[in-house]
Amino acid sequence: MSLSKKVNPFIKQNPDTGFGVNPASMGERFINKDGSFNLEKTGLTIWKRTSLYNTMLTLPRWRFMLALLCFYILINLMFTSLYLIAGFSQLQGLVSATQWGKLREVFFFSTETFTTVGYGRVNPIGDFAHSVSAVESMSGFLSFAIVTGLIYGRFSKPKAFINFSEEALISPYGANQRALMFRLVAYKQSHTITDASVKVNLGLIVEEDGDQQYRFFSLDLERTRIDTLSMNWTVVHVIDENSPLFGLSVEDMKNADVEAYVLVRGFDDVYSSIVQRRTSYTYKEIVMGAKFVPMYHESEDGKTTILELDKLNDYTRVELPS
Repeated sequence: MSLSKKVNPFIKQNPDTGFGVNPASMGERFINKDGSFNLEKTGLTIWKRTSLYNTMLTLPRWRFMLALLCFYILINLMFTSLYLIAGFSQLQGLVSATQWGKLREVFFFSTETFTTVGYGRVNPIGDFAHSVSAVESMSGFLSFAIVTGLIYGRFSKPKAFINFSEEALISPYGANQRALMFRLVAYKQSHTITDASVKVNLGLIVEEDGDQQYRFFSLDLERTRIDTLSMNWTVVHVIDENSPLFGLSVEDMKNADVEAYVLVRGFDDVYSSIVQRRTSYTYKEIVMGAKFVPMYHESEDGKTTILELDKLNDYTRVELPS
């Protein structure tokens, strides 16, 4: 039985996703697990396709620090080379008797000039060395101004501190029904997200007139918003006759290359700004016949609710209604 017969043609489709419909032209998934788009743009020079400022704001923390360290070392090596071109005779105060020792002194003189520390033992006495140190000093305070802006931008940029379960589940629901479920949680102690909303779209391949095409559907959810995302939230889509997943087996979902992509938005009280987070679940990340383990319980003294964040991905196997 073809997928075109399994998907109810009267289910309202979503034509506004912005994704293509030709399966042969699409990659493995539309959205990566971290929320980034699984897309690489080519055809223009790298300088037109990328933004250095945006890249520095979005780099992982360790890469950002590594980039700053590499920049600091490389620019000081460049200025050290210029001082060497000028010659040791244009720098006063060098005390080392070896070439390697003098080279190290010139490098550290460059770092002191770049940071405008200027200890004073080594100083330029020639016109060329004076010119290099003047340019280096200006480059130093301009660089630190830019780095300060980048660090402030990274710290002040609104971020949704939301984690999603690694897998979505197809679980028993109500009386002899099934439902697609995944859950999410705001994991920072000090951040409260209010007026949180969620949208889930489903993409799958259907066969129409002998051609395979992606079709996209907005999934009806049990609840699309909550007032406060203070605990975990299990998002539920009931798989009934009006669901594009109705009647699909594990093999059918694989053949249809099913992917559910998720967008969560809410107001963060700390940033006083709207924040959002994306993720997706492909057919490989949808577990048939399972239900989530509860994440919270009462404290021993009965005064507090304990939310166990490490249980976000925990589930148990269950039988599904036929």
